[in-house]
Amino acid sequence: MGFCPQCSDGGPLTEVPEVTRSRSKRRGAAPVPIILGEQSGSDFVRTSTGVGELDRVLGGGLVDGSVVLLGGEPGVGKSTLLLQMAGSLAAGDHRVLVASAEESAQQVGLRAQRLGVESDVLLLAEDDVDSVIATARETRPKVLVMDSVQTVGVAEIASAPGSITQVREASSRLIRFAKTSGTSVVLVGHVTKDGGLAGPKTLEHMVDVVLSLEGDPDRGFRALRSFKNRFGATHLVALFEMLTEGMVEVADPSEAFLAEWQSNVPGTVVFPAVEGRRSVMVEIQALVTKTTTPQPRRSVRGVDSPRVHQLLAVLDRHAGLYLGDHEVYVNVVGGWKVTEPGADLAVALAIASSAVDVPLGSTAAWGEVGLAGEVRPVPFDRRRREEAERLGVKALVASESGLRVSGALILAGLGVGT
Repeated sequence: MGFCPQCSDGGPLTEVPEVTRSRSKRRGAAPVPIILGEQSGSDFVRTSTGVGELDRVLGGGLVDGSVVLLGGEPGVGKSTLLLQMAGSLAAGDHRVLVASAEESAQQVGLRAQRLGVESDVLLLAEDDVDSVIATARETRPKVLVMDSVQTVGVAEIASAPGSITQVREASSRLIRFAKTSGTSVVLVGHVTKDGGLAGPKTLEHMVDVVLSLEGDPDRGFRALRSFKNRFGATHLVALFEMLTEGMVEVADPSEAFLAEWQSNVPGTVVFPAVEGRRSVMVEIQALVTKTTTPQPRRSVRGVDSPRVHQLLAVLDRHAGLYLGDHEVYVNVVGGWKVTEPGADLAVALAIASSAVDVPLGSTAAWGEVGLAGEVRPVPFDRRRREEAERLGVKALVASESGLRVSGALILAGLGVGT
């Protein structure tokens, strides 16, 4: 057949040693009772990476014996960020081993020179996972960086590196090394064309922390998000800017995103997003233009495309704004991705403002728009108001707690409705 009919893996069959099959015959280990009152998150030994924003997303630093998976698009800056982290750790008298299966030691050294990393970071160019682990056992580093898990392989498996079998086995060996030695292991992961991490889905279940580095290559901003963290909070976000000297932390993301905001232009509204414990003001832009094609184009970046189509239907039904013969473009400036439904009202106002060519001025909006045309309140209302007032936004449009407001009335009140 050429592939396994159960898992669709096209790799060859792998012989399982007898010792592996007889593993279940071993004597079980003695269980240890857990006293709930004596266990706390502060018992973890954390090591600061030297990068403040990275420490905040990790929950305070790298936990000894933990495994962190960092994914992202090619060229987004994963290797650059981790090499800067390695330099900061080495400057703090921590031994760091960077194993690269994609680049030679000379290439990594040239990048370190460009980034100004002058600390003694151990470099290893090797694509065999057993050789990497053997070197790590000899050097005993505090942190091991494996770049990347899709390019390293196991010699006993005949399939090429990057296959499901190779990624699963290589990851399990690196995770086993981290748990037994206490070394923090950071794995770099490739992503597919759909944006998900390449390899088996079990890889994300096996590791302790899953981070994703996203960004817009045109603006240079990079957002580091945490989707899983066994030692801290999730859905935290950090903002970096890619410069010639490397990844530079952005202390105030709201000010950076609104640096070039022109409030007197139709089709632009500010949305105070909430990512974890941080409020970030982003600019949502919309462009509505007439078209003669039978199927007008809908282009969306930064927000959920199905929700934009839903908002177009709500504007048509409840606000009398028919855009079936118009092309609609929606974009979140700076490459930021907004996933919460609280951005519905801001997107709807931006589309309506561009459709009737009326600027909204200095306006921030948040609220979830329902199919009946109502605007529902969203969490963290006070935090959003404080962030908007801090940046001097003059008009705030939102639904108060327990109040249902018609979407048509809000649009009419701003002068963009029918």
